Amino acid sequence: MRAKRFSFLPATDPRPYQRGVSMIVVMMLLAIIAILGMGSMQISMMSERGARNERDVQIAWQGAEAGLMDAEYDIRGPGTATRKNLFTKNDSSAFSIGGCGTTGTGKGLCDPSTVTGKPLWLSVDLAADSPAAAVYGDFTGRAFKSGSSGLQPAKKPRYIIEVLQDRNAFGDASGRVERKFVYRVTSMGFGPREDIQVVTQILFRKE
Repeated sequence: MRAKRFSFLPATDPRPYQRGVSMIVVMMLLAIIAILGMGSMQISMMSERGARNERDVQIAWQGAEAGLMDAEYDIRGPGTATRKNLFTKNDSSAFSIGGCGTTGTGKGLCDPSTVTGKPLWLSVDLAADSPAAAVYGDFTGRAFKSGSSGLQPAKKPRYIIEVLQDRNAFGDASGRVERKFVYRVTSMGFGPREDIQVVTQILFRKE
């Protein structure tokens, strides 16, 4: 009598299940890698934008500083300044009372003595195409490169000069009273785009 052979097989084969789990794990890993890659790309783009913005602000800042220097030449010379004789210790007649001059040698010269509330320098639109302000080189003959080509300021710096009473200069040991003025200069510089603007300000005494 022959012995019968019996083989016992599992009810289900686990291999298809294992293959399905592996695919899910791989898909999850790919999704995580894709998310990390997108995050790294966004961080890189934000860093690039931040660096570009910082560069543009620095260009505007340098322009504003250049405007202040041009205003100093405007007030005290040297010989290239065409209206330095208007800035005297006892005469402010060249300055527009309550506003800023817009034409001729009085352009950008302001007398805020009658202004109340908002400061005059905040009321002047320095960013306008034809501002009530002196544009770099108007009265000094100095050159400044600007424009839309290349990495340079979109516009030349511009500034206003306000005349203020110099209260620290009144009187001396002899009892004499001498009228003097101090000048508040407000300058605006531009970045490679017109909407990138920096404003800076100084008080200047002409000796």
